[in-house]
Amino acid sequence: MPLIPEEPQIPESAQGPRVTPAAGRTAPTPRPVPGPRSAATPRPGNPGRGPARPAPPAQRPHPAPPMPAAPAPAVAPAPAARKLPDAGSAAQFQLIPAPASGAVDAADEAVDLLLDSGRAPGDILVLTTGEQHPWAAHELSFGEAAYWAQHDAGDDVFFARAANADRCASRSVIIVAVNGDLDEASARALSDARERAGVLLIVCGDPQKVNSALGAGV
Repeated sequence: MPLIPEEPQIPESAQGPRVTPAAGRTAPTPRPVPGPRSAATPRPGNPGRGPARPAPPAQRPHPAPPMPAAPAPAVAPAPAARKLPDAGSAAQFQLIPAPASGAVDAADEAVDLLLDSGRAPGDILVLTTGEQHPWAAHELSFGEAAYWAQHDAGDDVFFARAANADRCASRSVIIVAVNGDLDEASARALSDARERAGVLLIVCGDPQKVNSALGAGV
């Protein structure tokens, strides 16, 4: 019979070195590749306004075909202040619609907005056609002399009744809160306020009542 040649045996030493970990040592664990942070370090916020909002996590951009830009929606501009017709001064006029029960609150909000925009407190006079503003009622409890002394100092917002407007000096901004009926005296004070205001007259009240008192077609 023909002899089948046996396959050559490869010596164990020829198969390459066999790596055996040394005694007492373990194979190093692969370190994870650091990825993007889930949120950026928050920026310091203003006191009293809560913690700063963290930035959104970084996202991997996905290529996408360019899309045509959609036209921006039309936004109606806010109504601008206008000059009072037949007014003796160049003061502008703004009407804030409000019921009698909410006229004082609307006036307080207008004061806050003016102060936040940089208007000096001494530039603002607030008149009420009905009951006294709560601040005026509180200050009058200490006597009229101390109350009017604050008006004469002219370094802070002053609150008075429209019936006493003739005792108040002219200021750049006058706010009238129509928190009561516009009787003849209050209507006259409202009409005089537009001449006393140097820059801006704001009236918080019912538009029909204000229109009747001013005859301004607001």
